[in-house]
Formats: sequence, C-alpha cells, structure tokens
Amino acid sequence: MRILLVDDHVLFREGMRYVLQQLQGGVSEILEAGNFSDGLNLASKHPELDLALLDLNMPGSDGLASIKFFHHCHPHIPIVVVSGEESYDIMEKVMNFGAMGFVGKNSAVPMMLEALNLVLAGGIYIPPQLLQKSTVATPRKTSQSEIQLTTRQMEALTHLALGLSNKEIADKMNLAEGTVKVHIATLYQILRVSNRIEAVRAAEKLQLIGSAANG
Repeated sequence: MRILLVDDHVLFREGMRYVLQQLQGGVSEILEAGNFSDGLNLASKHPELDLALLDLNMPGSDGLASIKFFHHCHPHIPIVVVSGEESYDIMEKVMNFGAMGFVGKNSAVPMMLEALNLVLAGGIYIPPQLLQKSTVATPRKTSQSEIQLTTRQMEALTHLALGLSNKEIADKMNLAEGTVKVHIATLYQILRVSNRIEAVRAAEKLQLIGSAANG
C-alpha cells in the first residue's frame, strides 16, 4: 500500500508516519511533499497510490480549490484532508469537492486510524461534527430525479447489492480494485450514505435496483 502525505510541517509528517504504519494491511511506501505543487507532481508520477493525505492550507495551495483540483486531476486516488481548520462549512465543502474524509489534526490516533482504514476499504469517513449537525437540521431527502449514475456506477451498485467484495467487483468489471473503491465511494456521496447496507437500502427505495438483488 502506497500513501502520499502532503503537509508543510515536518514534525506533523513525522507523527503521521507513525500513525500510517499502524494501518490495516501495512504500508509499503509513504511519499512526502511539503507543498501542494510537489504533492501534485508525486501523484502524477505514482498513479498507483492508494491514498492521498492533504493539508488544507500550505505553500502552493489555494485551500478548498486545491482539493477540488487534485480530485479533478487524480479522481482514482482517494483523498483525506487532514487539517487544523475544523469548521462545519470547511468540512462540508471539502467533502463536496471530492474528499473521502476529513480528519482534524487534533484527533486521537485511534480515530485517525478508523477514518483512514474506512476510506482505504472503499468507504467515506464523515466527520462527527457533520453527523451531529445533520441530526439537528431537517434532513433533505434525495429523490430519484436527482440521481444520475453512470453506466459503470450502476454496474458497481448492482454488484454491491449482490454482496460482492471490492476485489470480486473489480474482477467482474475488469477494473483495478482502487478504481472500484472510487466508484463505490462516489455512490456513497451521491446516495448520501456511509456504508454498503445503507447504499443498497437507499437504492432500493429509489428503485434504482430491485429488492431481489439482495437475494
């Protein structure tokens, strides 16, 4: 497993190396950059990256716009933003701009590991602050007319409903497992869910798939 770590604080990168070595499955290589431009270049040279950890504000970065740009350039690389800015608006925009997770720099190590392992498994880590805010606000339901899935996304959703693993879906669709993770994470965002069970239930309610797909 290869991970890109982009942050301008050397001490923070050293601390994150310790955290990353505890990830499930083990880490074979950690690529580091101290500014956004170098991080972008490393991602271009290493398209096989399993994860990119990006600081929000650092030299060469335009903050939220840079997260969106990185995702546009490398849509197959899952992004987790690790930042000291933890406002609700920042978190929400980061997730909307393509990040698969947001972790505050003051988070405890177990929480960081939980978030990163979830994203590496193909899920989306939703910060607790966003979940708490969503329980207070009136939830907005997603209608079928709002859902626009590509052919590949529909295919991944169908396999997901059959209970196939990411590797099995990759074999069925003749794709890299990392690409399947991105498809599934995108489905989670579109359906506004955070795991496979919720995704299947939401898809059934929206009549995107039949309930028989589960059996």
